[in-house]
Amino acid sequence: MSCRVSGSVGKILVIRGGAIGDFILTLPALRALRERFSTARIEVLGYPRIVDLAVAGGLVDQAESIEARALAFFFAKGGDLNADLSRYFSEFDLIISYLYDPDSIFRTNVGRCSRAQFIQGPHRPDEGDSISAGRVYLKPLERLAIFDADDVPRLDLAGVTLEAGSKPDLQKAVHPEGLLALHPGSGSDRKNWPEEKWLKLIHLLVTRTGLNFLLVGGEAEASRLRGLEESIPIERRRVAINRPLPELGRQLCLCTGFLGHDSGISHLASAVGLSGIVLWGPTQVKVWRPPSSRFKVLQHPRGLDGLEPGTVFIELCDHLKILDLSN
Repeated sequence: MSCRVSGSVGKILVIRGGAIGDFILTLPALRALRERFSTARIEVLGYPRIVDLAVAGGLVDQAESIEARALAFFFAKGGDLNADLSRYFSEFDLIISYLYDPDSIFRTNVGRCSRAQFIQGPHRPDEGDSISAGRVYLKPLERLAIFDADDVPRLDLAGVTLEAGSKPDLQKAVHPEGLLALHPGSGSDRKNWPEEKWLKLIHLLVTRTGLNFLLVGGEAEASRLRGLEESIPIERRRVAINRPLPELGRQLCLCTGFLGHDSGISHLASAVGLSGIVLWGPTQVKVWRPPSSRFKVLQHPRGLDGLEPGTVFIELCDHLKILDLSN
């Protein structure tokens, strides 16, 4: 059933919590809304350091923080609603929420202060359905007569300016074969390839290719990155720890390939157009893998521990067309 909004809708709000990967897999929905309602103002309510990606990529006009304390009252039945937030919600013609709201309390409270058409989207996919997350997040837009939208996240960050100290000259020191981004972490230890195997792989890459390396990670992964960076000659490495996501996306744009785990950063690398390989652990691959055809997933029947550095090296060289100098 189509909703009552028309192509002349003035303001759209998309509410999206979740981690980096969850948000990036929702980007196709934002892009579809931008294309369907080309003259509308689109805003997103979410975690600032994450939703800034959509602003930087031109998919939305503005991002607001979902962390406002007053928003908690919208999740209480019959809550005392904040006047400023009530006015904020009242400004929109269409609100699409991907928040977890099983009892429709949030939806009901928004309805108390806004006449916007409200569409409830899924907080997470049902993994038993084995449908890609991007496709699941697009499904609610069928109520807006949006069908068959591309479910591959795409981010154009070419216009993002790198912050001071973020190594804007990365390409100048790159060997002819290019710069390989390595993200050896994720949001869960069970998704991580053992550190000793990363060290063996890095040794192969350093000694048998002419690549330079960009080591990427968040604040919680700093010690892991420091341990790995010592295995790479200083003139062939750069490290990006806990950088703003638009800036990190711009640095990834300078790379020729990517290797990582099932993580939000892998989704970011895929969204900015890199080719890469993801070392996949226990999660449902059909649902959560980066859907880009330029990304390859490596799995083993015994899980991540079954993947050997030599095998990953060969697969990486083949997929990214890297020259093995030892041959």
